[in-house]
Amino acid sequence: MHKVVYKKQLSHDMFWMEFEAPYVVQKAKPGQFIIFRVDEFGERVPLTMAATNKDKGTVTLIFQAIGRSTILLSQQEVGDSIADIAGPLGKPTEVEGYKRVCVVGGGTGNALAYPVAMGFKAAGVEVDMISGFKTKELVVLEEEFTAGVDNFYLVTDDGSAGEKAFTTEKLKSLIEEGKEYDEVITVGPPIMMKFVNEVTKPYGIKTIASLSSIMIDGTGMCGCCRITYDGKTKYVCVDGPEFDASLVDWDVLLARNAYYEEEEERDREHVCRLTGGVRHHE
Repeated sequence: MHKVVYKKQLSHDMFWMEFEAPYVVQKAKPGQFIIFRVDEFGERVPLTMAATNKDKGTVTLIFQAIGRSTILLSQQEVGDSIADIAGPLGKPTEVEGYKRVCVVGGGTGNALAYPVAMGFKAAGVEVDMISGFKTKELVVLEEEFTAGVDNFYLVTDDGSAGEKAFTTEKLKSLIEEGKEYDEVITVGPPIMMKFVNEVTKPYGIKTIASLSSIMIDGTGMCGCCRITYDGKTKYVCVDGPEFDASLVDWDVLLARNAYYEEEEERDREHVCRLTGGVRHHE
């Protein structure tokens, strides 16, 4: 069991929560993820670790309460416990050997971009951060990014906070201004990451995408998280989650991620006739 030791609501559906997970913390590195289960009946859900604290033995998760399991997770309070936190899983972010990088986060992907940006900064790398959101009400981690990176750029689709622009537009303008990046790392909706790669490609800038896909066991055995990468099959859980964006077959990834959209929508709308709340299991 893993006890909740801290909880903060960042927006109407974004949460910052810390859990006791001393064994996970011992080997965790930026860019890796965990798989949690709220209870013994729960599904296995992957989440990138936003931070770890070895002294306290805690793992920080920043997530959007959008599906059944993340909604249940968000309903836990300090002192409650969840069944499982398994990890660390996946390959860590490569942060050595760079002078300047740009991290591009879109929407909820900013929560996943946070540990990546902090990992580079801790390694002595100069970090520019572009955070994009649809509107002001959805902005999260502005203070944390401002304090943690060298240059922080906030953009919104409607201009209600920061600059009115898409992340891709801001990235292109920075490059055209003369910013020289050793690498661009993008985290967010697959369609955004696809277009980030299209922005950087003409300039020959290496671009890494942190992918999320349908996942079950997290050890490469089930094959659910497979992607087409450089014409071959790779698995996000063990080969990633970070990949060279120019080698990802984005059309295949987009199609696979949308496969269960109708089922997920029905699951979110289901109301238990006994409790009046979200069901824990069938």
